[in-house]
Amino acid sequence: MSHDPIRRSQRLNQITHAPHEQLDKAVKAHAPFETLASYRRFLSAQYLFQQELKALYTDPQLIELITDLPARCRAEQARADLNDLGAPIPAPVSGAVATASMAQALGWLFVSEGSKLGAAFLIKRAEALNLSDTFGARHLGEPAGGRADGWKRFIRILDDLPFSPEQEEQIDRGAVAAFERFNVLLQHAYACPAAAQPA
Repeated sequence: MSHDPIRRSQRLNQITHAPHEQLDKAVKAHAPFETLASYRRFLSAQYLFQQELKALYTDPQLIELITDLPARCRAEQARADLNDLGAPIPAPVSGAVATASMAQALGWLFVSEGSKLGAAFLIKRAEALNLSDTFGARHLGEPAGGRADGWKRFIRILDDLPFSPEQEEQIDRGAVAAFERFNVLLQHAYACPAAAQPA
C-alpha cells in the first residue's frame, strides 16, 4: 500500500496556514493580555469555541478512534475561568458546527488540539495578569501527560486513518472552517459590550 509523500497532518498545517495567520493577527490586534478586561473577551471566545466543539469531543464514533477524547475538551475549564473572573457565561452564537462527518469533525479537532501547543506561550502572557492554570487561565494549562505527548498521540491516530479522497477534502474543509469560526467568535466577543463586564 503506497503512502502519500506528505502526511495528512502536514497537509492540514499547510492548507490552514493562511487562516491561522489571519487569526493570529486578529488576536494580536485585540491585545488580550494587555488588560484583564481584554482577556475576559478573549476567554469568552475560547469558551464559545470549546462549548461548540463539546459535541465532537463526546461523539461515540470519534471516541472509538481517540479513547481519551472527552478528557481533552476544555469547555469546563473555560467556564471555570469565566467564573473565576466574575465574567458572564456568553450565550451561544448562531452558526456553530452542527452536523459534521467524521472526517470534518477531525479537521475541527485538529485545530482545537493544535491550539494547546500555542497555549504554552499564552499562559506565560496570562501570568502577567496574575492568572494561572488554577485561576482564570485553566483552559490554557498543560494537559495531563504534557502538551507534546498529547498532540503526538492525536496526530499518530489522525495520520494512520484510511481516508477516501472525499474524506480528505472533508477534513481539509473542517480544519479551515474551525479557524474561520474562531475568528467569528473572537470578533463577536470583542464587539459584545457585556463580555468585558463582571456579572
